[in-house]
Amino acid sequence: MAAIHDKELFLGWYLITLKLRETVESRLPKKSTYGGEIVPDYERRPPKSEWVVSIEEKLEQGRQDHVPSSWAKLSIYRFPHYLKNGEDKAWVPQIVSLGPYHHGEEHLRHMDRHKWRCLHHILERSNQKIDLYLDSVKKVERTARACYEGTISMSRDEFVEMMVLDSCFVIELFRGFTEGFEKLGYPRNDPVFSMRRLILEIQRDMIMLENQIPLFILNRLLRLQLSDPNQKGCVAKLAIQFFDPLMPTQTIRPSHKRLKFNPLYNHDTLHYLEGFRRSLLHLGPKRSKTKQWPQSREKLTFCLTKLWEAGIKIRLSYPNSFWDIQFEQGILKISRLEIHEGTWSLFLNLIAFEQSHFDCENHITSYVIFMHNLISSPEDVQYLCRCGIIEHCLGSNAEVVDLFNRLCQGVAFDIKNSYLYDLSKKVDRYCLVKWLSLRAALAQKWNAWRAILKNKYFDNPWSIISFIAAVVLLVLTFIQSLYAVYSYNRSRS
Repeated sequence: MAAIHDKELFLGWYLITLKLRETVESRLPKKSTYGGEIVPDYERRPPKSEWVVSIEEKLEQGRQDHVPSSWAKLSIYRFPHYLKNGEDKAWVPQIVSLGPYHHGEEHLRHMDRHKWRCLHHILERSNQKIDLYLDSVKKVERTARACYEGTISMSRDEFVEMMVLDSCFVIELFRGFTEGFEKLGYPRNDPVFSMRRLILEIQRDMIMLENQIPLFILNRLLRLQLSDPNQKGCVAKLAIQFFDPLMPTQTIRPSHKRLKFNPLYNHDTLHYLEGFRRSLLHLGPKRSKTKQWPQSREKLTFCLTKLWEAGIKIRLSYPNSFWDIQFEQGILKISRLEIHEGTWSLFLNLIAFEQSHFDCENHITSYVIFMHNLISSPEDVQYLCRCGIIEHCLGSNAEVVDLFNRLCQGVAFDIKNSYLYDLSKKVDRYCLVKWLSLRAALAQKWNAWRAILKNKYFDNPWSIISFIAAVVLLVLTFIQSLYAVYSYNRSRS
């Protein structure tokens, strides 16, 4: 009986021990596998290397950039490096910075005080608070950022402040140029808004690719200024008039037609550089917008010397847009082009935009390459000046040749997408026909001369002997004359 009691007591203690063991183990950290080995969870896993962390961050950035919405609004680009040729004044603003790319640069800071003065004057004139403008831009801050290429390393508040300040300055320039700065409340001796030369320099800075502000931001703030939420496209019309002095042509276009022209179309994120370009091409040439990979550079027509040899005449075409080039019945008609000290920067930034923007026609690039091929020497420029096709205020005709040479350096261009492709083929065919007809005419004359020699001078052996003797005598006489001249000069020396 005692043995049974001891056995039950031992079994009871055994069960209590198992229960305590289970309780303790359940409260201890569990073990897991890492790298094929059992590692307790309370032991810290080896940290990831900086290399792995860097790759994961890049992959995350790639995931974000792969989303179509990240580039759908893109329209303001960094200037392509392959178009730079050492002179940064062509694409780097010298007076004023607009947008984030050159914001805060030392040589442009002196204009910031005038921007703040301008903003204060706008708020005072319209009796509005700055919060109205800041809140409006905050609502579209992400959309505005998406218009710019690359990462903008500015906080949200900094970006919004910059956009409000720069946009109000641009709007005031547009309105003042059209309505008159004195009407907007600026004195006649204003250090910025009364100096015509400075306004011209600012216009040239504003036409640069890296110095743009989305037009939808300008429209948004102009509606607030005018307290008119329904007005649309007003900024585009003001921009066309503001940049009119930079037009490289004296094209005769009725003002009412120009005011009806809206360079925005359906592109809400475009900027005033593209607006200027569309105004310059006003209802311009239309070809397929499908871009192809650039092929080897074919010539758009020939140089003037080749055209003259083919019998092609050059004439001034007017009144038409500067891009309007026609060829009919052996006459190449070209519109007037005015070249000044800002033409190189103007065309270079327009070409840079056409090279950068998706699904953009290459009309400006085509025209510049056409002129580059046409002009190969200062004499060619002089001839075009006499024809009234080119007017320039540069130092010499050689500088005009150099201008077009520099504009075409590094340009990726497919002639088949050019609006001048058909014209180039017409000129090419005309030159080929002229060459073949000239060759046929020479062959016909040679056959006639050969028939005359054969029938008149080589009809019998004595005629052949007489002809050979005459040729030999002529050669000997020529040698004798040369010897006599040589002997006379030698005796005098």
